Amino acid sequence: MSKYKDKESGTVVSINAKWISWAHTVVAYAAFLSALSVGIYLHYHKIVQNEFYGYPDEWFPSVSATIGDRYPERSFFMFFIAITSGPRFALITLWYLLTAKPGKALPKFVAGVGIFRTLTCGGWTYVTSTDDHDWHDIFMISYLVATIPWTAGCIALSPPNPKAIKYRKYIASAFFGAIPPMIYFFIQHKIHRVAGAYTTYSFFEWSLILFDVAFDAVTALDFDTFEIMIKDVKGLSKGVNVSSKPTAVIEKEKGDITAGIFDVKFSWPEVFDTAAEVYHGFVFWSMLTGLGVVIWYFPLWHMGISGYEAFVMSTISPLLLGIRPLRSLVINNLRVCHFLSLAGLLAWQVKDPAYRLFTVGFGVAMSCLSWAATLYSESIHEVRLESRILAWMVGLVMSSTAKFAWQTNNPIWPIMHAANGGYNGTGLVLAILAALRFTRKAPLNTGAAIDGKRDGSSLLAALGIGGVFFGLHSLLSDTSTMILWVWEGYPVRGPLSSTHGWFTVAAMTAGLLTGIRQPRLVSTWTVYGVGCIGAAILTLYPNWFGYLGALTSAFYLTAIASPLITAASKRSPATTFGLGFFIYNLLVLFHVWVVAYAFVPGGPLVREHTDWIMTTMMLLIGAGVFNLTSVNSHRREARTRPSRSQHRKYHTLALGVINLFFIAAAFRRFPTNDYKPYHEDSKLITAGIWTIHFSLDNDMYSSEYRMRDLIKELEIDVVGVLESDLQRIIMGNRDTTQFLAEDLGMYVDYGPGPNKHTWGAALLSKFPIVNSTHHLLPSPVGELAPAIHATLDAYGELVDVFVFHSGQEEDPEDRRLQSEYLSKLMGSSPRPSILLSYLVTKPLEGNYNTYVSETSGMHDVDPRDWDRWCEYILYKRLQRVGYARVSRSTITDTELQVAKFVVPKSGDEKAQIAAIEDNPEARNRKVGEREVPDGWRFPALFRGTGVRGHRYHVFNEPWYYKPS
Repeated sequence: MSKYKDKESGTVVSINAKWISWAHTVVAYAAFLSALSVGIYLHYHKIVQNEFYGYPDEWFPSVSATIGDRYPERSFFMFFIAITSGPRFALITLWYLLTAKPGKALPKFVAGVGIFRTLTCGGWTYVTSTDDHDWHDIFMISYLVATIPWTAGCIALSPPNPKAIKYRKYIASAFFGAIPPMIYFFIQHKIHRVAGAYTTYSFFEWSLILFDVAFDAVTALDFDTFEIMIKDVKGLSKGVNVSSKPTAVIEKEKGDITAGIFDVKFSWPEVFDTAAEVYHGFVFWSMLTGLGVVIWYFPLWHMGISGYEAFVMSTISPLLLGIRPLRSLVINNLRVCHFLSLAGLLAWQVKDPAYRLFTVGFGVAMSCLSWAATLYSESIHEVRLESRILAWMVGLVMSSTAKFAWQTNNPIWPIMHAANGGYNGTGLVLAILAALRFTRKAPLNTGAAIDGKRDGSSLLAALGIGGVFFGLHSLLSDTSTMILWVWEGYPVRGPLSSTHGWFTVAAMTAGLLTGIRQPRLVSTWTVYGVGCIGAAILTLYPNWFGYLGALTSAFYLTAIASPLITAASKRSPATTFGLGFFIYNLLVLFHVWVVAYAFVPGGPLVREHTDWIMTTMMLLIGAGVFNLTSVNSHRREARTRPSRSQHRKYHTLALGVINLFFIAAAFRRFPTNDYKPYHEDSKLITAGIWTIHFSLDNDMYSSEYRMRDLIKELEIDVVGVLESDLQRIIMGNRDTTQFLAEDLGMYVDYGPGPNKHTWGAALLSKFPIVNSTHHLLPSPVGELAPAIHATLDAYGELVDVFVFHSGQEEDPEDRRLQSEYLSKLMGSSPRPSILLSYLVTKPLEGNYNTYVSETSGMHDVDPRDWDRWCEYILYKRLQRVGYARVSRSTITDTELQVAKFVVPKSGDEKAQIAAIEDNPEARNRKVGEREVPDGWRFPALFRGTGVRGHRYHVFNEPWYYKPS
């Protein structure tokens, strides 16, 4: 800053110009040295490798290798170079001002050269040789050539400062003196291919960078004579109003534009209050969304109704508030009730699945009871009621955001623990602190009586609560749910879960704020009609147009939720919330019945009718809107805005923080799409099929991490996973494929979406998915049979992969029709193909002979493996070289089958495979492991007793094949 004590009147700030030079020097060096440090740390052997030699012959990277195309070095370099541009242009301007003299042209020429050098520096920085080799070289050569007149001109124009002139002379001499040896060693490397010459060349190249920046750093000695001052000539920085509008009017306009967020007077107590309220709301949604998952475990293992499904009714506990003495007891002891609800967070410590369900059910019951009582008790105070409702709804946004960050699992769910990414202990401690803060204020309405004069209908309010809570839970508790509704396969024609999920959160945020600020507007029939249109588009259309309907639905559901909850809070909580949650539960069951129709009473009546569910949801919300319009018609809107505390602004800021966290998580999850197979040199495809039992292991914990470890250790390139559609309330609205794809580095096709009423079939691939189509095979009686037909780019060859889940054993006609459909589908492909499937048939019998037939052209991975019923791998026009069956441990109820195939590339290889297509004896010739190359072999890790309960079983070792 300025060394002068007294500043001229009106001066806002002053700074010595030498700091411009120092800023330029520091940031420029940071650009190169940060890239060098990160590159050496992350990719040392790769960046010292050149076209002829690598480590240890070459052991220091060149500048171009360091700052080139490799991530994240390139990003560090570009980031700091962008920052350098500001001081750089300022340095050139100051140098011109310092050296310009009347009638002298040289200062103008040197300044022009300086600007030209800066622009060409940007050219070779941001246009890499990979982007456009010619333009990159043009920019680089232009920069180097321009360095000559810049250096000479600066020396010629140097002010009479002996010290600065001496430094410029020495540095310029060193710069140009380093060029001949640099060229010499480059020739030794490029022409004579001398080992180590490129490392020596690199040292000279780096010296040029150091000298180049150091030369400009000398300007700090000359700029010491300049003082840069910023003066306020109109007094705006002092708050002087220079316009014709009154200051109060201008401040109001600014407040309207920013929603008053930045007018918040910061207060730590209010910050803690908001954080506690939002986190307590997050805990409610975490327990509610976790309840379905632990219930689902039991019918999953019983293969039908188990009786434990009754716990879905845990949410109707507010019915108890219809008993007046009990209502008073609950409201007068809200802190105790809210604390008891936290039992649901302790459930992860309960090892027995049944007792864990009991614990979660109790926690959800107490949470619903406590929240209903809290809202009723605050209903006579508009501000406090609105604050609680905001907390409840912002908690939903936070829950969806947390699930996105944890790839559709909630870190405090009862199916999580430390081994699979859970933060249950941390979540419980925060929940206790939040509950203490949340319940510190005494209730306003003791619940001794219900005001019968309040407007509206309790029944209509309950219908609205049931509809809106079902919509919030089924569609918005996970940002990928509606994205998967509109997913149609490759090429991508719509949103992706990891990339576009924030759009859903943004729509939820906008809807919530609109509902709070304009409750009468969102309660109109016009806006309701828009919401109905959005729901219809989501239900009926795929891809981006369908997602437009999803965003409309997200906006409307969060917007109407606040008015509906407000109206419900002012009526009898036993009716509005007790009956409302009962209606919500009926929709939850309806939501499952449409896909589980083969296992439940009356299921066929609602088979595949998601459209009925959406219609029912909107009709129930319409009943709530009817109630709101009735209430609003009897009330006059206040002409003056009611006085509000700062809670709206703090909750808006909380939403902003949550959105920023979501964006940060999205950046971390952004797909790289640069995945490589495990054995690229061998042109090998290792393919597997696994029925993952909805990602719940035998102990009722989420199994993604354990699945990831086994798939990685088996080096599987392509895997079909079945029973993978978890995007329903009862399954937690999860998506295992997101975690597996991102963690393993694979492309993913989720398969037919949740609105297609299947149990799920998905494909994960190390190879790019060029095209994929989804099929629902004939199922006139039983459950729908999903299939994926995908075309992969495997080593430059197109290979088709089919993933398929057949119908049940109890439905033979379904299975016969499905076998015929799939056989024709596979036969329609002229390309090499693999089927990863669940067929429900014995080898060499029945429908097996339709799948393995002339129609399909497919071969069994090994027809001698007689001990199969469900999982099968078939193939054609590939060289099958290995086959193994790996035990499941306690992850699921089905083993993992794996086969290895070599992709033929040359004409001879293809002819060899074609020659044995009709020769099963030659095709199925088994050999020992020693007779196949190392790249074809299965990992030895799973021999004998294996690891973690996984081993080669049935025939206790992998089988290998070579044609005779």
